[in-house]
Amino acid sequence: MPRTRTFIGVDIGETVRLNAAALQQELAQTGAAVKWVEPANMHITLLFLGEVEDRDLPAVCDVVQTVAAGEAAFTLTIAGVGAFPTPRRPKILWSGVTEGQESLQRLHAALETPLLELGCYRQEDRAYTPHLTLGRVKSDMEAFRLAKELSRRHTWKGGQTHVEEILVFSSELERNGPVYQVLSHADLRRKSR
Repeated sequence: MPRTRTFIGVDIGETVRLNAAALQQELAQTGAAVKWVEPANMHITLLFLGEVEDRDLPAVCDVVQTVAAGEAAFTLTIAGVGAFPTPRRPKILWSGVTEGQESLQRLHAALETPLLELGCYRQEDRAYTPHLTLGRVKSDMEAFRLAKELSRRHTWKGGQTHVEEILVFSSELERNGPVYQVLSHADLRRKSR
């Protein structure tokens, strides 16, 4: 049975994308070996589903459509820079979500149960923390080069965007990095004026 590597997320908008790409260039000047996320691929992940059988993809898209219809569009603000597991030992470089964090957590929770029931999602061991991934550090030796720069940028401001839809993506791993394709768009409910 054919399978598709799948995840659900939201777009960050062009302003945030351009600001994040500029930040990546600044951090790259440390000379640390980092696999940077291509700006075109930047997004906020809601859930990573992994390999989903192609026959289950329409049901996944239906779940996303149903959840989106019940949740209002919201403003997303990206700010600050940090790292997992810690800024002193960075493995994954990220920028945080300030405004919109509660909306993302609510969407994550609303999607999780029906996708678990569908058998297309395995619950994470850790709590969901919305973030924008900037890059992955290639080795422990590079960590000290980045630690100082990260501490200087904890007040960095990435900008704001209005999130009006949830996206279902496929992810195909290529030699030069992943190639994402939008499989479906699900509109969030518009706020009444």
